[in-house]
Amino acid sequence: MIYSVDTTIEVAVQPTEVTDRVVAVVQNLFPDATIEERPATTDATDGQPAGEIVATTHSLEHLSELFHEQAILDTARSAMMDGIDAETDTFQFRLKKQAAFEEVVNFAVGNPDELGDVRVTVTVEEPDPETYIQYLAPPTEEGVPIDDDQ
Repeated sequence: MIYSVDTTIEVAVQPTEVTDRVVAVVQNLFPDATIEERPATTDATDGQPAGEIVATTHSLEHLSELFHEQAILDTARSAMMDGIDAETDTFQFRLKKQAAFEEVVNFAVGNPDELGDVRVTVTVEEPDPETYIQYLAPPTEEGVPIDDDQ
């Protein structure tokens, strides 16, 4: 099946962070992404971000590979399903920035970390968010992906 998706990745760059390291966070999880650095539009004092990295991609294959390698398919599927907005055919999720720097997927829940999280928004044009999520993180039985062809 051919999937048509548009993904936007947004990561705040805090005043204490090196921008290149934040870019590496995005590249580690989304190696095919087109990355844009956006400087802060206001004074970066009082804990306000010094800027933002915004990236776009049409492929989440590498992220799916990491789900499989790290054996977190059920967690990944659940986190992505929780972020579905059926009215806009999108789903959103957040990832921990520090873990992503090490190419580790760790879903963020609750309040964002002090340095901020990696915010991911996926718009699914074809077929639908649920089907695409099942493709990225298929259901498992005892930790092993279930093959629909059996």
